[in-house]
Amino acid sequence: MFLDKLNWRYAAKKMDPAKPVPEDKVARIVEAIRMAPTSSGVQPFELFVIRNTALREAIRPVAWDQAQITDGSHLLVFAAWDNYTEARIDAVVEQMVAERGDSDMLQGYFANLKEMLLPRSAEVNHAHASHQAYIALGFALAAAAELGVDSTPMEGFDPDQVDEILDLKAKGLRSKVLLPLGTRSEDGDWLLPMPKVRKSKAALVTEID
Repeated sequence: MFLDKLNWRYAAKKMDPAKPVPEDKVARIVEAIRMAPTSSGVQPFELFVIRNTALREAIRPVAWDQAQITDGSHLLVFAAWDNYTEARIDAVVEQMVAERGDSDMLQGYFANLKEMLLPRSAEVNHAHASHQAYIALGFALAAAAELGVDSTPMEGFDPDQVDEILDLKAKGLRSKVLLPLGTRSEDGDWLLPMPKVRKSKAALVTEID
């Protein structure tokens, strides 16, 4: 059951480097990210799937020396657009026209979207794009849990340093969150034996009929 899988998952503090995640499972997690909903279907972020050991070793020191980055077998980096531009939105429209067909409604919708987004500051637009990347992160965490893959979402890193390592500025991107994938180590992870702590439904949810 899906909720049982969510209860199973936790932010693994220690991963076993001898137990890599099978590539077919990684591919399914990546597909869940690709299929995640985003505002207006724009998908204003890119995903980097890093297997390269040397690159992960370069990132680890600028990510608070968190061992999961190198002990896990894969590192996912979610990088959001630095801004919305006419060219980026037009590329989305072109794909939609190619796959769905053109229509006045589609053209009008995205014309209005450009009128709203393009005058805004780059920081405001980047913040909006970042929110979309976090939606995809949620899908990644859920997919990983469903597949029995351990994952540890991380905001504890120097984004400027990661951007430099991955040459993101040249791509118009900024790193937002890291997600190592791996297999939990049964020994030495202080968090593993502890029960999951979450707010009660009463504390979290207000139901309005």
